[in-house]
This record gives sequence, structure tokens and C-alpha cells, in this order.
Amino acid sequence: MARILNIETSTDYCSVSISNDGKCTNLRLMQPDNARKAAHSEMLAVFVKEVLDEAGMKVSDMDAVALSGGPGSYTGLRIGASTSKGLCFGGNIPLISLNTLLVIAAMAKAKSPQNYDLIVPMIDARRMEVYTMLTNAKLDKLSEVEAKIIDAESFAEHKGKRLLFCGNGAPKCKEVLACDGFTFMDNIYPSAEFMGELAEAAFNSKQFEDLVYYEPFYLKEFIATTSKKSLF
Repeated sequence: MARILNIETSTDYCSVSISNDGKCTNLRLMQPDNARKAAHSEMLAVFVKEVLDEAGMKVSDMDAVALSGGPGSYTGLRIGASTSKGLCFGGNIPLISLNTLLVIAAMAKAKSPQNYDLIVPMIDARRMEVYTMLTNAKLDKLSEVEAKIIDAESFAEHKGKRLLFCGNGAPKCKEVLACDGFTFMDNIYPSAEFMGELAEAAFNSKQFEDLVYYEPFYLKEFIATTSKKSLF
């Protein structure tokens, strides 16, 4: 049994939780109507303090910090990683990095009243591209994470199976992928509320990160753009 501080900043929904033995006991999350990546730097430290105060604990009372480590927003992942590493150094506790797509799948599994052959979490990567992977109902990873451009033939090899598509990249794919057995679930996103079981399993397996060298999983390199407007 482990007490784990869970941090999620990979997309628009900043959230923090404490889980005990895989169960969420304390939670703070940015409400969807107020979600914006720029607020992560403002709210993350506040949320961490609030859940710890609510639980009557300090960072050093935690057994680990679990971070939703990507793929996702470059800025959000950087904020989450730097905060998580600082907490681990200060509390002398290990860092766990979880696959953000698995965190999305965990929420979909918890919210779905039905069972599916495959869960397909998706993170929007602009236009018709998504970051995605395949998992089963047990949240076992069945494929590598990839940046996938969606067209009518995507996932054609799985027709006849029951697939659940979820995450903020799924809605734009709904019309293109319309097929019997393919279900799309709205309002599913990575949340610290659903990181507990994944973090507990990683803790029990001692899947800890090197605090000095750890970097989030960006999938794609960040490319800075310069405004075309004149600076003078």
C-alpha cells in the first residue's frame, strides 16, 4: 500500500490527487470551463498544497510522486515535470512517470458502463493527426504510442471488434471513423483522479525515474515559431 501524490498537466486540465492503495482520497482539478494551459503554472502549486493540507500531510509523508509524463502539451509537460522533480528532491521520494494515454484510458474505463475489446485514447495533435495507442479493457498496452493521421482506413483491421475512442482527439475523428462497433465517448481527458491504480502498480514494480536525467515523453520535438509581424 502506497500514498502517492499524482500530478497531471499534459493537456488543458490541470489536476492533483493523493491516492492510497490505488484509490483517490483527495483531489483538486481545474474545471473544464476554466481549462487553459497557461493556468498550469498558476494553479499547480496551489493544488499540491491544498490536497496535502486536506490530508494533513507533507510531501515527505508521500511514498512517491506520480506524473502524467506524456505525450501532450510541451509547456504543460515541462511544468509538471519540473514541479514533480522538485517535490521528489525536497521530500526524498521517488518519481513515477505514467503514460498520459493510459491515464485517459483509465478514465474512460471507469466512466463506461460497457466492456470493449479495445480502448483507443487520443490526444489532439492538430488537423487530422492524433497521438494514440491501443489498450485492452485491463489497460494493458497493446501498441506503441504514435502520431497517427486519421483517415477512413484507420483501424480498419479492427472492424468487427468493439472499440472505444476517447480523449480530446476523438471527436474530430468520429465522422471519418464511423463504423458499427466503434463508440466515441465525450468529456474524457487525463485526470489525476484516475492515476491511482496505474501509479500503485508502477510503485509496486519499482518503476522509478532518474530524477537528474528524467524528461517527459514529448513524442515530437518542440518547434518554436516566430511571429511574421514586424518587431519594429
